[in-house]
Amino acid sequence: MNKLNYQRTFLSNGLELIVHEDHGSQMAAVNLLYKVGSRNEISGKTGLAHFFEHLMFGGSKNVPLFDRELDLVGGTCNAFTSPDITNYYISLPAANLETALWLESDRMFQLRLTEKTIETQRQVVIEEFKQRYLNQPYGDAFHHLRNLAFEKHPYRWPTIGEKIADIEGYKWQDVEDFYQTHYSPDNAVLVIAGNVDPQEVKSSVEKWFGDIAASGKQRIEVVPEENQSVRKFKNVAKDVPTDALYKSFKMPGRQEDGYLEADLITDYLGFGNSSKVQTQLVKNGNKFASAGAYVLGSYDPGLLVFSGKMEEGISAAEGEAEVDDLISEFLNQGISEKDLQRVKNQNEAMKTYEGIQLLNRAMSLAYHAFLGDPAGYSEEFEKKSEIPASQIIDWAHKILKEEKSSVLYYESEKNAKV
Repeated sequence: MNKLNYQRTFLSNGLELIVHEDHGSQMAAVNLLYKVGSRNEISGKTGLAHFFEHLMFGGSKNVPLFDRELDLVGGTCNAFTSPDITNYYISLPAANLETALWLESDRMFQLRLTEKTIETQRQVVIEEFKQRYLNQPYGDAFHHLRNLAFEKHPYRWPTIGEKIADIEGYKWQDVEDFYQTHYSPDNAVLVIAGNVDPQEVKSSVEKWFGDIAASGKQRIEVVPEENQSVRKFKNVAKDVPTDALYKSFKMPGRQEDGYLEADLITDYLGFGNSSKVQTQLVKNGNKFASAGAYVLGSYDPGLLVFSGKMEEGISAAEGEAEVDDLISEFLNQGISEKDLQRVKNQNEAMKTYEGIQLLNRAMSLAYHAFLGDPAGYSEEFEKKSEIPASQIIDWAHKILKEEKSSVLYYESEKNAKV
């Protein structure tokens, strides 16, 4: 895989700047990653990172309407929050790059945190919580699974927050403190990609961001999770069409040994229509209507998950037995080099496809800079491509242990009553 060209520098206030030149179009991508997610929250005040994703579009001192100013120069924008980061991105004609830098610097420096803005966005987020997590079938499954799997680490709640009461309880000072602590240049990575000149970009970034002071605030230390040594179990009964199963295993964090092997385990077992999960559990089985295997991609030690919806009248317990059989077979039979090469070819095709998009490249450079080195965008893929089958199976035996599992039966009330 071709390495991405980029130039990396740090402003005196700590802002990390990465410039990726690509003169193949007249566009530019601006990706501003803040090193804050739900892992940086505390119990009782969960969901603040996601709340800020909304507040950042509520206007700043010199920009009452963020989207309107961007529309005027032909730009589009969006954002997302994960347990580990909050990411804001803009695509626009490269000739109008200064507008994007003005907009981002103004809301980094002087976001308008009025009571009216906070209350408006509070209601928006509460409604999102209800619609996506409480009123959707299986919507709160990961609330239950995370809370079961993690006892101390903030991964025990989703990015939306642990409960609506937390969102209802934010005080103005909570919001202001979160902003002053996390939304500062020393806690951010700015990637500019596209039809740009690196020296001109550096000059413009210095102009717009150079005078913004570093936070200087103490950030909360993330409480690590203790090693799990016993299977955890929970069942909930809800008004859903059929039972669902969520079985997770503790796995290494994003930068730790074993992470890439865990990723390959789920690539092999769960990626694509020819995967073991699809062929054995869904196509040729009679218990699962749908199923998947995946990792959550967490910075700290996280979860490798098997999940699926059951066919009518089939219990989650029956589904778990099927998953256990699949895992046992996998551990005993291993992976042929031919099958492993197929998985690696799929990964290469996906990586190539993702790399076509300028914005995807900007996001990936920002994320790997957050991990410690933007070169990781290419190096991680190369490292993953060289892992032998025997090494994957060795890690599978370490990870796919019953005592490392957390199992949620999400039962249909009509089945539970039978």
